[in-house]
Amino acid sequence: MFKPNYIITNKMLSNIKYIYLLVEELNDQRFPKVILMDFEKKAREVSTFASTSIEGNPLPLTEVKKVLKNRPQYIRDSEREVLNYNDALKYLNNLSKKDDLKISLDLILEIHKKVIEGLLPNFEAGVVRKKPVVVNDPRSGEVVFLPPDYDVVNKLMLELVEFLIQNKNTVDSLILAGIFHKQMVIIHPFMDGNGRTTRLITKVLLAKMGLNTFNLFSFENYYNKNVTKYFQTVGEFGDYNELIDTIDFTTWLEYFTEGIIDELLRVKKIIPQLGYSPETKIEEYHLKLIDFIKKNGFITDRDYSKLTDRAKATRTLDFQKLMDLGFIKRRGKGRSTYYVLS
Repeated sequence: MFKPNYIITNKMLSNIKYIYLLVEELNDQRFPKVILMDFEKKAREVSTFASTSIEGNPLPLTEVKKVLKNRPQYIRDSEREVLNYNDALKYLNNLSKKDDLKISLDLILEIHKKVIEGLLPNFEAGVVRKKPVVVNDPRSGEVVFLPPDYDVVNKLMLELVEFLIQNKNTVDSLILAGIFHKQMVIIHPFMDGNGRTTRLITKVLLAKMGLNTFNLFSFENYYNKNVTKYFQTVGEFGDYNELIDTIDFTTWLEYFTEGIIDELLRVKKIIPQLGYSPETKIEEYHLKLIDFIKKNGFITDRDYSKLTDRAKATRTLDFQKLMDLGFIKRRGKGRSTYYVLS
């Protein structure tokens, strides 16, 4: 059974507390639907660029954006990697919104198939490897790690999934996501596409704990800033069979949580710069309306009339604007009409 070795250091604990504080601050902010859609699109572009770049894809961010926008008719492998990752991001974003979504080996295999479609033979896509592999230093090309033997990979992956299930209520979700990330990289279950698949499933784990990186930010971006440090921290050096009892996750977990903080701070910094147009600008009286719903659960036109001196026709336009922007929903009819948060 998989039992990772790690220590919850003061640094790690401080990082986790800070992450939850930043997430709470971000969740308290509300934005028009059109701005959120643009934000999600940009986050997906950065994630796609960063995660494929980590693996050596040469396309710059500007080119990645063009590929995602135009989807060229004749696709090179570098472009296919980008399109596959982006498609997998959108698929998992929708999937992660389901309350009954569970991490399983079948889901991991399904995502790998999407990531590697058209890049590996069909019999190796979405299938645990049946051959030995080696991990090379991306800079020198030298072999630095020998992953587990292929005949134990399926067992190790099932044990990793079981570890997530058994500890979901006793171990902090951030720690679980970090442990999963490193252990899957170590197992190296596929012939290719291991890193991309790992990072995608890690995003699902973070989304299930309320840290939705599909919409908010790209935690892959932090790793891409210093790929060498990422590989040195998430990976191991030597033969897995000789290292199995000495692998320690502590340093990686500190680095993993630092990366999430770095991206959350970047997002927090750019949020005030989001472009509001007159159609999307929220005025003080709009905020009063929204705050009233937060405190009371709903608001009626009569309630709103007591918060502002705006005329009834104008109040109707206010309600309509906030509905159009995705902030509130109408409930009831006629005199029984009231509004709740979306």
